Amino acid sequence: MPDIKSAKILILSTHGFEQSELEVPLEKLKAAGATVHVATLDGKAIKGWDKDNWGVSVDADLKSDDVAYDDYDALVLPGGQINPDLLRVDKDAVALIRDFVQGNKIVAAICHAPWLLIEAGVVKGRDATSYHSIKTDMVNAGANWIDQDVVVSNGIITSRHPGDLEAFVSKIIEEVEEGEHQRPAA
Repeated sequence: MPDIKSAKILILSTHGFEQSELEVPLEKLKAAGATVHVATLDGKAIKGWDKDNWGVSVDADLKSDDVAYDDYDALVLPGGQINPDLLRVDKDAVALIRDFVQGNKIVAAICHAPWLLIEAGVVKGRDATSYHSIKTDMVNAGANWIDQDVVVSNGIITSRHPGDLEAFVSKIIEEVEEGEHQRPAA
């Protein structure tokens, strides 16, 4: 069983991420000892959304096109309405998410970020949750939507909103320490 202290975790995001949904996993996973990198579409800093207005910027460690999924144990996808909507139209970002899933890596998506899992075609037949406003999207994509703080389907972790962040991050750590999850394609 791998230790979180030896884990490498990638956060994929762009402008408009829900501030807490990137910052809390970033801080807590680093505090647990993991190496955490933030990848953005252009490799530059991105600005968050905090409740009713633009939040603060977060620096990027690398450009998403330069990511090799084999270098990481897990992928974290923060939500917010803007961030996943922008990422889901970027074919390379969607392909990267699909690579993580098909490579049996841990993938964690919160709030509106499960839109990215839909776009990657990896939710069909899986238990999942999301922000309530995209429940119909999840169901139409074939997910078994469950209204619960955190739902895990063979290493694919989903949560509903910022109020679930403690459970979300705890589950990421737990699943990373279990190791890769062999899973059938969705």
